[in-house]
Amino acid sequence: MSKDLYQAPDYFLMDELLTEEHKLIRDAARDWVKKEVSPIIEEACQKSEFPKKIIKGLAEIGGFGPYIPEKYGGAGLDQISYGLIMQELERGDSGIRSTSSVQSSLVMYPIWKYGSEEQKIKFLPKLATGELIGCFGLTEPDYGSNPGGMKTNIKDMGDHYILNGAKMWISNSPFADVAVVWAKNDKGRIKGVLVERGMDGFTTPETHSKWSLRASATGELVFDNVKIPKENILPNKDGLGAPLGCLDSARYGIAWGTIGTAMDCYDTALRYAKQRIQFGKPIASFQLQQKKLAEMITEITKAQFLTWRLGVLRNEGRATSAQISMCKRNNVEMALNVAREARQILGAMGITGEYSIMRHMMNLESVITYEGTHDIHLLITGMDITGENAFK
Repeated sequence: MSKDLYQAPDYFLMDELLTEEHKLIRDAARDWVKKEVSPIIEEACQKSEFPKKIIKGLAEIGGFGPYIPEKYGGAGLDQISYGLIMQELERGDSGIRSTSSVQSSLVMYPIWKYGSEEQKIKFLPKLATGELIGCFGLTEPDYGSNPGGMKTNIKDMGDHYILNGAKMWISNSPFADVAVVWAKNDKGRIKGVLVERGMDGFTTPETHSKWSLRASATGELVFDNVKIPKENILPNKDGLGAPLGCLDSARYGIAWGTIGTAMDCYDTALRYAKQRIQFGKPIASFQLQQKKLAEMITEITKAQFLTWRLGVLRNEGRATSAQISMCKRNNVEMALNVAREARQILGAMGITGEYSIMRHMMNLESVITYEGTHDIHLLITGMDITGENAFK
């Protein structure tokens, strides 16, 4: 991959809406991505492996649970800070952001919000430093968009539970130390279970032959009569609303992250268009290329303000699940369109590993599907505005 020359676009001076702390946190993440991710990410993608050597650095820039209170090892930052970190990480690669947001939103968040004090003290500080890596088990082979139909179950055996079932498409699973798993109890109620590496009957086979998120580790979670201590059940929330609350946090992070992807594709295409000479002049001087670039920066700018406003609402505790769905859906689609148009500007060079655009485009095909598919998010908005459920 060529040298990282990235310059972030800010067409409407959105920086003026950020605090000095926001900008310091974002710039630290941006610098780290340029130094530690950009030089290695193409090779990691080609080899289809997650670069574990970056875990320590990810923790140091606040990539793991930045909004978790300091007493549990987090940085105690606000939601906009979290979003800006996700933006910069995904600017580097969606797989790197996925690793971070799973750890933050899908592992640390439920332990913080639904866990006992003992669970918080045991797990959160080590998750914040990257000493422990976690994953989140909700999706099953036969239950994706309909997680309430899950078959994974726990049976009360008196002094412990027995866990059986399987989860699929799980980021971080091949090397995770702890899994936050959602399973039905004897009464059909969904409960959160902390499954630890080394428990008998717990395996995490890796998923191979991916064309997307190749620099992220994906796998399954398989439970064959796994003995779960009673103290490993999340006590403070159950039902489908518990995992969906985690997904709100993850979807919010994706909304910011995909802006970073679009910004990188736009910046790459703009620089290339100014330098590429055809018919005796830069291709940036041709109307069709200017149309592409002008539409890209327009859509990026709209997404930036939509997402900043969502961050303000999150900080105030007023953001709704439907608003988060709208923002996730809008921004992923925007980023995919920007990536495709940027690839066109680069012509044949756009498919090579010398540039990041094709890698971003392939990654976004996963991002548009996970944490709620594109269609599911549309139906969430539809139900919110009409009051009618069109899911079934």
